[in-house]
Amino acid sequence: MRTLHFDCPAGISGDMALGAFVDLGIDPGDLRARLGKLGVGGWTLDFAREERNGMYGVRALVRVDGEIDPEAHEHEHGHGPHDEHHHEHEHEHGPHDEHHHGHAHSRWRDIRHLIAQSGLTDGAKQRALDIFLRVARAEAQVHGVPVDDVAFHEVGALDSIIDIAGAAICMDLLAPRRITASEVELGGGTVTCAHGTLPVPAPATALILRGIPVKTGGFHKEMTTPTGAAILAASVDEFFPPGKPSGVFVETQSGFGLGRRRLDKPNALRLSLRDAPGPEESPWRAEALTLLQANIDDMTGEALGFLMDRCFEAGALDVTFSSLVMKKSRPGVLVSVLAPPDRLAALRECLFVHSSTLGFREIPVNRLSLPRTESTVSGPFGKVTKKTARIGEGLLRSKIDYDDRANIARERGVSLDEAENIIRREGKP
Repeated sequence: MRTLHFDCPAGISGDMALGAFVDLGIDPGDLRARLGKLGVGGWTLDFAREERNGMYGVRALVRVDGEIDPEAHEHEHGHGPHDEHHHEHEHEHGPHDEHHHGHAHSRWRDIRHLIAQSGLTDGAKQRALDIFLRVARAEAQVHGVPVDDVAFHEVGALDSIIDIAGAAICMDLLAPRRITASEVELGGGTVTCAHGTLPVPAPATALILRGIPVKTGGFHKEMTTPTGAAILAASVDEFFPPGKPSGVFVETQSGFGLGRRRLDKPNALRLSLRDAPGPEESPWRAEALTLLQANIDDMTGEALGFLMDRCFEAGALDVTFSSLVMKKSRPGVLVSVLAPPDRLAALRECLFVHSSTLGFREIPVNRLSLPRTESTVSGPFGKVTKKTARIGEGLLRSKIDYDDRANIARERGVSLDEAENIIRREGKP
């Protein structure tokens, strides 16, 4: 099985990931050309082969309008002697910080639209949106605002778009069947930003990495940034904490992405491609998740509907309600919430705050799922979304999005089934 492995002894940032992908074999010209399909200008992406502590690798440098914005650029993993007043995370400038700089802001909803409407492949789009959404959710929680209203420094937003879309493009090109990672070095000490001096990891980084094996103290600098954390959280199928073997594999290729600073240990991210045999050869994906379940008999239907909405907003993969009979023959509802590791804490809080339960069960579950892709079908009816499931290399089934079918059914006065027949008869991919 083709496996991509992230080794993070010096943490990870967006530019380190891009450098490592290029050192692994991604063509820089091809990467820049694909990034051009985002449809935004004002940036350049350069690569240089450099040395850190006797180790050679590739350093990536994103420039926006010809410069690196000291407040927005996250990739340097630390602050130089004259930079103590800056925080290098583009993400740590929240929606209420506009008085700290003169640049306009780009909001998450605008960035989401930009990526969704771009010329990237469907796989790269979906991964980029997933990575960016994790950063936006963390910032929304840090600043207490709705996710759609999270704002990014204008230059930092473009810098982040290039990093995140670039990483998504590289993983789409490599097409690993599985992605793994070591524990993640966070660094240590403090970082200074517009909100004051904060301990490492920064708040957004800590939120994104919930449920993921990490370590601190290997460096007295900030080593993992929100962008780097989100790349891992959105992409890695399995992390290997200390003492857990990663199994038998044959390494076929490796590459190093370098950070700017020269430290007493190599400031580098290592990526490797591996051929790993094992039970993962099955054509479906296995995920270790947690099922949260609560028995409730004192909530109205409206309150339960609100609870469901809030759970999905908090990152639940699935929320279901089932009827049951409780003690004294009272009718009740079994609330079941399926939680990924990085959203478990938020969903625990969601159940306690938005339901009447005083306690609930947590059950480890293993979810198997087929690979799915989304594509657009166009015709006289407009544009609709088709979701396709595959098993191995073959097509298993496809389905037109419900909302799209319902809109066409209402417009033409036909049933849902007939609306789907119309789409399949008149539509073109």
